[in-house]
Amino acid sequence: SADGFELTFAVNHLAPFLLTNLLLDRLRASAVSRIVTVASEAHRGNRIDTDDLTRPRDWTMMRAYGRSKLCNILFTRELASRLDPGQVIATCLHPGVVATGFGQRGGLVGLGWRLAKPFMLSPEQGAETSVFLAMVPDPKPFHGGYVVRKALSQPDAAALDGSLARRLWDESARLVGL
Repeated sequence: SADGFELTFAVNHLAPFLLTNLLLDRLRASAVSRIVTVASEAHRGNRIDTDDLTRPRDWTMMRAYGRSKLCNILFTRELASRLDPGQVIATCLHPGVVATGFGQRGGLVGLGWRLAKPFMLSPEQGAETSVFLAMVPDPKPFHGGYVVRKALSQPDAAALDGSLARRLWDESARLVGL
């Protein structure tokens, strides 16, 4: 990125982290608000080092994506711990494997994506869980949770590490100047 951050991390984690924090006072002042973050099952098997977030030494495109999605879940869990669920509900979700432009590049990943695309969800189907979380009459059971197919799901063990979530929050705040 222009700020020297690994681009996937900047777009998928730092940007939503900053935007959410800038909007929090407004959200708290409103009727019960909801923050819905799109994560992914791609978080599984990934680890992050809060001392090496911006330019990890073992970078690959898929690792960068998976790590950014792990950050989304950790961010949501830490955010939820800082919020009154009577004011603001924070949740995250896996939308499913959606047929988007993600794999339009060349190489083996692009070829695999194009071959699998007929079996993927449409963008409309992929949006269903996001819309569900934005509209569900009683969102409190989902506060701080990870949702797959409109149901709470257990994320990878790394996503449940409260200490890591706090360190990620603190380092993200430092990186964006909060």
